[in-house]
Amino acid sequence: MASKDRLPVVPSRLSLQQMKTKYQGASKGHSMLKKKSDALMVRFRAILKEVYEKKLEAGEESREAMMALAQAKYAFGGELKHTVMETVKDATLTLKTVSDNVAGIQLPSFFKSEAEPGEDGEGTMMLTGLGKGGESINDARDVFTHTLELLIQIAALQTSFLILDEAIKLTNRRVNALENVVKPRIENTKKFIESELDEMEREEFFRLKLIQNKKERERKKVEGDQAKVAKNIEMLTPFNPDKFANPEKATDLIGVAAGVDEDILF
Repeated sequence: MASKDRLPVVPSRLSLQQMKTKYQGASKGHSMLKKKSDALMVRFRAILKEVYEKKLEAGEESREAMMALAQAKYAFGGELKHTVMETVKDATLTLKTVSDNVAGIQLPSFFKSEAEPGEDGEGTMMLTGLGKGGESINDARDVFTHTLELLIQIAALQTSFLILDEAIKLTNRRVNALENVVKPRIENTKKFIESELDEMEREEFFRLKLIQNKKERERKKVEGDQAKVAKNIEMLTPFNPDKFANPEKATDLIGVAAGVDEDILF
């Protein structure tokens, strides 16, 4: 096993327990990131489909808006642009931004908000085209308002699309790193530590066995030497006649013979 395929650790029980804890954490993180990637991908595909549909709808609305503008210009005359610019003082539509949380990713959402008109802003706008072309101007205004709403929705969807795209790429890189680099490296480190610990146990058992055999040989050698010394001491002990002189156990050979053999005269 190459050293680059595992973490630099000292083989021990504590290191093995730490590697097991790290592996459990990496597995849990991999599972969570995988679920997050799947959730982001589902939302990404839904937004992609919605963007496609909204753009098709916006194309149709833009064509209708341009036709309505052409009709309003034809009905009102060439001074329509200057008249509208002089009439409108403040914006009647504003945007509000709201964040939507998807698996920890903040996605912006844009909403249309109608601003309150001034004292005479609404009345002045209603009087535009009073002499001629009023209906065509109001139709063009409604169509452009709806087109603007579609463009706001498309802007929010495209912004969310780009954010999700970057988030999915980053999440997939993390998932691949955990799956192909971190977890295999921790697993190889665990196997390395276990193999080293097994080898250390075998060495320790062999060492203890050698020590036990050596002690057994020394014990037998000491017992043999003690036996030889005892035997030599017994052989070197001088003769002691008192050892065999016991008056209580002395035998009267003449008396025994007198009582047994009648042929003996004395």
